[in-house]
Amino acid sequence: MAEETKNENLDETLEDTEETAKTEGAENTEETAEQSGETEKEQEASGAEEEKKGLFGKKKNKKDKKDEQIEELTDKLKRQMAEFDNFRKRTEKEKEARFEIGAKSVIEKILPTVDNFERGLATVAEEQKEDPFVVGMEKVYKQLMASLEALEVVPIDAVGKEFDPNMHNAVLHIEDEAYGENIVAEELLKGYTYKGNVVRHSMVKVAN
Repeated sequence: MAEETKNENLDETLEDTEETAKTEGAENTEETAEQSGETEKEQEASGAEEEKKGLFGKKKNKKDKKDEQIEELTDKLKRQMAEFDNFRKRTEKEKEARFEIGAKSVIEKILPTVDNFERGLATVAEEQKEDPFVVGMEKVYKQLMASLEALEVVPIDAVGKEFDPNMHNAVLHIEDEAYGENIVAEELLKGYTYKGNVVRHSMVKVAN
């Protein structure tokens, strides 16, 4: 009897152990399935989000062909406008330079006429200065000089000034204690400048 009782108790213990193991296994299987389901959902959500970002990134980075054409044409227009502006400035400078060269050439041709006026008026005797012809010549001379002055043609100061090779052309040298060293004693031919540039150097006699 004792042995039968022991066997029965052993059988019951084994049955309880099997049931416990089954229960725990089922619970573990359910938990694993739940965790696996959660991981799959997370992966799907993450993949969808990355795909979404990729689509938005492509849309953001990709430019429309029309926009590219507009940018290209705008860039070309800006370059052409800059080139035109440089061409205009260069043309204006060249035009001014040509005008100055032409004006200087005309002034050089007029200056001998001015010289002749001055020589002729310098020979007029004092009693003849009221002569109508002489008065008329003086008026023409003054008008001519006023026109030259308006064009910025100015006589060069020479007599009493220190010799300047940029302005004066020394054709004679004298020794005279009345003058200082390297001083212009006499002007033989008047020189002129046009807008600050020498058109004709003054021919001078330099002392000491």
